[in-house]
This record gives sequence, structure tokens and C-alpha cells, in this order.
Amino acid sequence: MLGIGGSLREGSQTERALRVALAGAADAGAETSVICGQALNLPFYDAVAVERTPEAGALVEAIREADGLIVVSPGYHGALSGLIKNALDYIEDLRSDRRPYLDGRAVGSIGVAHGWQAAVTTLDQLRTITHALRGWPTPLGGAVNTGEVKFDDHGGTSDEKVEHTLRLIGTQVTDFARHRA
Repeated sequence: MLGIGGSLREGSQTERALRVALAGAADAGAETSVICGQALNLPFYDAVAVERTPEAGALVEAIREADGLIVVSPGYHGALSGLIKNALDYIEDLRSDRRPYLDGRAVGSIGVAHGWQAAVTTLDQLRTITHALRGWPTPLGGAVNTGEVKFDDHGGTSDEKVEHTLRLIGTQVTDFARHRA
């Protein structure tokens, strides 16, 4: 299970939400890994370029090997972040694979923003991108309003409903991957 998300700020609320969802996946039996923060600070995706930076190559290879993904983006001005969109654009490198794009893989999507509107529109965009990349969005998606909910340094939150939702997304991705195998 691969988690992709966060912002360039280490320990961001978005990264913490991702880690809660990955904990749910791990509890369901998944082996998890994460690419977030500065590891997502990649050159703009260029479909014509053949050369990839080591970081971009590692991202593409991690996605290629993943049986499922959890993607979490901060909502900036009602949309997903350019950082996450650019990382997802690199999935184009999988177009000619045996499993093109995200074919046959569950993808859990979570939008995190200071306000419901941006959190929900970000979630919607992540789910739309998942469809476009032939992935299977989990039945449950997550929208986290950091105006109302904050994650602590250990990934916990005082809002049990939010924590349950994020962990359930991780469980759903894991269950789908297990059934698909």
C-alpha cells in the first residue's frame, strides 16, 4: 500500500491525515510505504522527456509496484495542490505497462483544507483523477476540515469520527487489493 500526499511542510495536517489512513491499512494487514513532503518536490511532469530524476523514477516505480494507493491532498483555493497533481501526472509513465495507469487498483482519496468547500472539492477532484487513471476509488472518501479538526504530533485527533473515517479508507483499499489478488 502506497501513500502519497502532504505538502512541502514536514508534519503538515495533510501528511498526518495520510498517516492515519495508512495505519488503518496496516491494521488490515497491508505493508505500507509513504512518499510525501520534499520527496514530492519533483520537476514538472513532461510527457516528452525520457529522463527522470531519481526521485521521479522512485515515485513511478513505487506506484507501479503498489497494489493500492491512498492519495491525500491539501485543498488550495478550492482545488488539489500542484504538488500532488504533478505527482499524479507521473502516472502517465505507466501507460504502456502490463497494468496501465492505476488499472485494477483501489485508491483511497482524502481532501484536507481549512474549510469544508475546499476539502470537498479537493476530494472530488482526486476521485475524478482516479477514474481518469482507471483506478477504483474506494466507496468512502475523506474530507477533513482543519478549521474544526487538528491532528497531533502522533497522528491522533480528538475527533473520533474523522479518525475512524480515515482508517476505514485504508482498510477499504487493503480489502480491495486482497480480493483483487
